[in-house]
Amino acid sequence: MKATDWAARLPWSILLAAAMLVGLGWLGIARCEQLNDGNGHFLRQQMIWTVVGIVAMLAATIPSYRVLSRWSYAALGVALILLLVVYLFPPVNGARRWLRVGGIGLQPSELAKVAWILAMARYLMYRENYRRLVGVLWPLLLTLVPVLLILREPDLGTALVFLPVLLVMLAVAGARRGDLVGLVVAGLLAAPLLWTQMSHEQQSRVTSLFRQAGAGETALGDAYQLRQAKQMLALGGMWGSLIGGPAVDDPAACHLPEARTDFIFCVLKERLGLPGIALVLGLYALVVWRGAAIAAATREPYGRLLAAGLSALVAVQVLINTGMTVGLLPITGLSLPLVSYGGSGLLAHCLVLGLLVNVGLRPGYEVNREPFRHRFAGRRSLAADSGRFQRLGS
Repeated sequence: MKATDWAARLPWSILLAAAMLVGLGWLGIARCEQLNDGNGHFLRQQMIWTVVGIVAMLAATIPSYRVLSRWSYAALGVALILLLVVYLFPPVNGARRWLRVGGIGLQPSELAKVAWILAMARYLMYRENYRRLVGVLWPLLLTLVPVLLILREPDLGTALVFLPVLLVMLAVAGARRGDLVGLVVAGLLAAPLLWTQMSHEQQSRVTSLFRQAGAGETALGDAYQLRQAKQMLALGGMWGSLIGGPAVDDPAACHLPEARTDFIFCVLKERLGLPGIALVLGLYALVVWRGAAIAAATREPYGRLLAAGLSALVAVQVLINTGMTVGLLPITGLSLPLVSYGGSGLLAHCLVLGLLVNVGLRPGYEVNREPFRHRFAGRRSLAADSGRFQRLGS
């Protein structure tokens, strides 16, 4: 590919939006340090992980996604093994989510989301795998394996992401509407099973959504965290403390557990006000829209499904995180992509961006470094790629 073609196809808007989101995350983490008399340790750690994430993003763009597709099942297998290996490490705050070697920690569930999308795109690229009800049920069973492993850690937030993304990928693949409805019904019927696999703490997070403390009532546990989150949102007012100054001088009013991770959205609202969170949501909308546009423009089945799944992953995670901060969804412990503090999450979403860029750079078939559509025209442009790939849909 020529340098001019590479530059023209590069989704600059995704990269610029992502860079701004990372910068806003730094701002939010710095505010958390300020409110808690920190020494800047977490901000420095996030900056270091940003450099690691940029390297990973660039590495994900180099090999064609067609080459990566051959290793998609292997990637999922490694991810599942890592989800089991976490039980060999001591728990952190009651959860077994981390692999720790020296001072470096890695959360396999974050990388498992990306590996699962790679494998699911590989499975759904063949028409016979999704045009029958049985073919639709297999992806559900394949999805329940990492979901149940992640629930046992426990990590409710990450587990909730998989099923909505699966529905999006099936719809893009061309699954029949009746089969999708059947899949939703099967998911609802499986809800009691998922409930039994949830820890008492996870169940309390769901039930606390329906028992939010009213005015003058004492809020405890998850109800306290939700009340403090709403209070931080309110303290930001219209313009935020960065412009208008702090709304109150009482440190207790700004106390919010897990502020730099799960509730960074509230901190940004307190700091930047309504324009700030409008900017954050607008940047996410831009990333998701451009990712969907890449999927629509990609003629190769695996690339289209991969781009659609990655875009859906970002959208679903943003919706769940922001929904829990305002009390519309249970507090699940799910981070805000690219913004929340956390090396594993930042690394995983940099890989997501790198894969989106990878697909955007190669929207057609490529055989021997030559775009397939340039070598063949008309009716052979899609169907003649050695019989391995088929057009999406009917």
